[in-house]
Amino acid sequence: MVTVAPPYPWVYALRLPHDPRAVRVARVTVRAALDGHGMQDAVDVVELLTSELVTNAYRHTDGPASLRLTGLRDGRLRVGVWDSDPRIPAPFGQSGDGSARLAPSGAESGRGLGLVREYADSWGGWALGDGVVGRGAGKLLWFEVGGRARLPLLRK
Repeated sequence: MVTVAPPYPWVYALRLPHDPRAVRVARVTVRAALDGHGMQDAVDVVELLTSELVTNAYRHTDGPASLRLTGLRDGRLRVGVWDSDPRIPAPFGQSGDGSARLAPSGAESGRGLGLVREYADSWGGWALGDGVVGRGAGKLLWFEVGGRARLPLLRK
């Protein structure tokens, strides 16, 4: 029997409409892609963190979003979510310009980016365009997992 190794890096890209059901579509896509590439140990974490970024894209913009999953040669996975708002929220922004702050621990919402900060191995964001709301090309927020064993976090 011949075994064929998957090409690296592999990439899946998905355009998501401004629709609350897009979050579920993103989760299903993540699960299918990671299962297909033998990354079942990462599914729970990546699905949760992707869901948080796509939810923010839906809640804080009026336009579509895009999801991109990239499997890297060293076993890492990079997930990027693009949306139409160029403002980079904390903890992704480095400017300290009054961008959105992380929610307090007792808040009923707003903790998603804190989850990304806690459970991703690395993260970041880039404003695309001139950074002026309505005139720029939006932003890309990304995170990476893999390369170290942090995946049992969702199991008690």
